[in-house]
Amino acid sequence: MDKSKVYYTNFKATANENLLQKLRRLCITAGMKEIDFEDKYAAIKIHFGEYGNLAFLRPNYAKVVADIVKEQGGKPFLTDCNTLYVGSRKNALDHIDTAYANGFSPFSTGCHVMIADGLKGTDEALVPVDGEYVKEAKIGQAVMDADIFITLTHFKGHESTGFGGALKNIGMGCGSRAGKMEMHNQGKPAVEQEYCVGCGACQRICAHDAPVITDGKAYIDLHKCVGCGRCIGACPKDAVHPTESNSNDVLNCKIAEYSKAVCQGRPCFHISLICDVSPNCDCHSENDVPIIPNVGMLASYDPVALDVACADLCNSQPVLQNGSVLHENCKEHHEEAKCHDHFHMTHPDTNWKTGIAHAVKIGLGQEEYELVEI
Repeated sequence: MDKSKVYYTNFKATANENLLQKLRRLCITAGMKEIDFEDKYAAIKIHFGEYGNLAFLRPNYAKVVADIVKEQGGKPFLTDCNTLYVGSRKNALDHIDTAYANGFSPFSTGCHVMIADGLKGTDEALVPVDGEYVKEAKIGQAVMDADIFITLTHFKGHESTGFGGALKNIGMGCGSRAGKMEMHNQGKPAVEQEYCVGCGACQRICAHDAPVITDGKAYIDLHKCVGCGRCIGACPKDAVHPTESNSNDVLNCKIAEYSKAVCQGRPCFHISLICDVSPNCDCHSENDVPIIPNVGMLASYDPVALDVACADLCNSQPVLQNGSVLHENCKEHHEEAKCHDHFHMTHPDTNWKTGIAHAVKIGLGQEEYELVEI
């Protein structure tokens, strides 16, 4: 089998070609125009950034991708799913407000923003995947309604998965709130009593009569609960929350299986930008100083090969001597600093390679790649 091709260009710009023009050339050279976009809906999966975070990708990059789709007769839209945690993106209204505040409006990007899992994170498609950990993935409905799926990913560190790359953007990013809960934990929610007002919203959404209200407070009957997580989205007080977290290795494997559910059976194209490489996810309402210098832009039809190429390029970079998490950890473990995995050194409890290995095992892509520099 031939190695997957991953196309790469650095961030060096000239008077004749700025970074937006360079991204366009990268996408076209990598084969994006070979997709039949005519009269088809194209979901562009992106992270709009939690309010207060400034490491997310600039909306200018999204416009480049949307413009290519429109030139080919397609109908692009920017999309993401609501978050499981409390923040500025936990429902569609707040999520769109945050997207607009961070610059992702139809006027700046040339296409609309659509939150894929609806107002409360409960609009989902149940997608058979028959994986080792997931049998039926819960994916935002608008993502699955699209004819073509494109990712535009900010490649950075992540406190649970090692790094946040294409697979994280696809698998976790496209999961509904219930899907995110399935990936993050054992699947049984609990009620934080001090916040519960006994309104019954969890009872009304549950198909299995699991929530029980006693003395004005709800609790979850775990014998009846199937772990769908719909009560999390329904609770107006955020009193219902996930419980026991899985290991980070299992989390990475579940993300791979969710990614397969999203990508299987339709054209997909993936773009990753390695810039402002913060140690943590853009879901944080802040961003720490970058751990390495800006590297470049990459594109591929294979999300697995793309993630591995990004990780390899990052690990070939020097550690920024700026007091970042990585810099501080390297000082503590100076014997390992000359040859180590930047992402594991940043978050020692993580191992991103487990997710890559599982993605290869389930046929999502290849670990071996050919880097084509343009």
